Amino acid sequence: MFMSRIVNVSRSPYAKLKTVPVGSVKVKGFMGKYFETLVNVTLPTQYDLLESTGRLDNFRIASGKMEGSYKTFFPFDDTDVYKWSEAVSFALANRELPELEKILDSVIEEVKAAQDEDGYLGTYLSGERKKERWTNLAWNHELYNAGHLIQAAVAHRRVTGKDSLFNVAKRFADHIYNTFGPGKKEGAPGHPEVEMALVELYRETGEKKYLDLARYFIYARGKGLASVPRNPGPEYFIDHKPFVELEEITGHAVRALYLCAGATDLYLETGDEKIWQALNRLWENFVTKKMYITGGAGSRHDWESFGEEYELPNRRSYAESCASIANFMWNFRMLLATGDGKFADVMEQVLYNGLLSGISLDGKHYFYFNPLEDSGRTRRQKWFDCACCPPNLARFIASFPGYMYTTSNDGVQVHLYEKSTAKVSFKGSTVKIEQETDYPWSGEIVLSIETEIEEPFSIYLRIPTWADDFSIRVDGETLDLEPQNGYVKLNRNWKGGHRIELSLPMRVELVESHPFVRDNLGKVAVKRGPVIYCAEQVDNPNFHVWTLGVGSEDLEEERAKILDRDAVFLRGTGKALVTSDWEGALYRKISEPKEKVAKFTLVPYHMWANRQPGAMVVWLLKS
Repeated sequence: MFMSRIVNVSRSPYAKLKTVPVGSVKVKGFMGKYFETLVNVTLPTQYDLLESTGRLDNFRIASGKMEGSYKTFFPFDDTDVYKWSEAVSFALANRELPELEKILDSVIEEVKAAQDEDGYLGTYLSGERKKERWTNLAWNHELYNAGHLIQAAVAHRRVTGKDSLFNVAKRFADHIYNTFGPGKKEGAPGHPEVEMALVELYRETGEKKYLDLARYFIYARGKGLASVPRNPGPEYFIDHKPFVELEEITGHAVRALYLCAGATDLYLETGDEKIWQALNRLWENFVTKKMYITGGAGSRHDWESFGEEYELPNRRSYAESCASIANFMWNFRMLLATGDGKFADVMEQVLYNGLLSGISLDGKHYFYFNPLEDSGRTRRQKWFDCACCPPNLARFIASFPGYMYTTSNDGVQVHLYEKSTAKVSFKGSTVKIEQETDYPWSGEIVLSIETEIEEPFSIYLRIPTWADDFSIRVDGETLDLEPQNGYVKLNRNWKGGHRIELSLPMRVELVESHPFVRDNLGKVAVKRGPVIYCAEQVDNPNFHVWTLGVGSEDLEEERAKILDRDAVFLRGTGKALVTSDWEGALYRKISEPKEKVAKFTLVPYHMWANRQPGAMVVWLLKS
């Protein structure tokens, strides 16, 4: 159980930080609620949907256990089964789930039975379609399928110690290695993902051929091997130029961010300086010119893609849930490479806003895309024909504990704050950390430290960029410290029991965007701590929320609930435009706008659309 790392960089020469196993951290607070819903609702209902929609039958048909033809539409539908399997595996690291584990074992048997003698595995290109294998890398997603299979298999092995799925994945990886590379078939994944998986397989096995293959696929881009020449063209596939020459994050958002995550994994093993320079250029371009305030990525419904710089529309924002997860994953890897808190800040920004908005509080409805403004028609769905997001959200929630802490040569880093207990292996011993906090609703955090380690070492606490000030007390003593790279360093002998009190005052702030973001001119967003707020019509029946204007007036905070979840609501008095005299008119001569006093309520964006339908808006008029 305690080897269940999401990414195992324990021997990666260019990783400044080392990961902590998922099973060594037990979450109990805000994310603990999501975990409980995951194991009780999300994973069982998703399994039922994998059965009822034919995704598991595809494996039975491919193995000959069932007659018929491929039952679903997309060639990547196998990955829904793999991501669900990865989610169950990581959940097992923190909870005994005998019924789900039994189901998972049966699912693995179906997957195993569908594998060909040569190691190939893919239900879409089985039967009469076998002749099409490896003929259309742009659209058939064979390498993408393999990537998710490998990731699920590595997670399953690390948590359970079983090789049942791992052996299947390794055979497929060997088939791919024997097919592609220098002197073999030329090619690159139309949808990047396998790069991350191959590096992780190298970390798991020590077999360098998998690392070499990941490097080959990354360097093969820009040669037209992963794309079609038009509609949508090479840029969509991030195949328009070599990766090391990229200056701008572009193309299909999930593809681009998965590619960056895989390239970061490659850097962590090889120290490839050209790769590293490209990654930093792309990160800077993304975060300063193309990322939504919610951490969402991808502004266009057209090909699920990044738009131009500063093209961040609200109502037609795409911001696919998978892209938010990919954003989080990439920033985690950049954090491992640098120890720089700016990457953990983005992880936090994504988590509490544009990532968790993808799943309902009841755990069984999902957003594929996440708008920042809506008329009330966008509602979460139980499933999708293209169902990549629901099991992706499940595997993220299950693996979340593994993102909270890392270790380095000189100490333990605390990146994310959550009521939890942890047993972190360090210096051949254990550091027990218990967090008491109501984060993200409160910035008051108490960490109880217990260890038998004799010599001094450091505990690093992240100070988010949104925190204008903070205070720290250790065993009752107030310390005056300045953050370095986003962290304060507490170095001392921690043997026995010690208490750290961290206070991050959460003040409500009004945020503006760059003037080139045309949708947001004259508008502000409201932020409290890491949480972005929105106005929903259900809370504001006396005016249309699109017409709400807010100023610098103080907002009152109120503890409240949406369904069974605690939250902090914000209430205030602003102005709303009177629209009654616009009936029958679309345009008119300019005149002084009519306004009325409006008492308003704002709720956390990630919790919107859990009640009755109605308009929603993040960016409010500035009054």
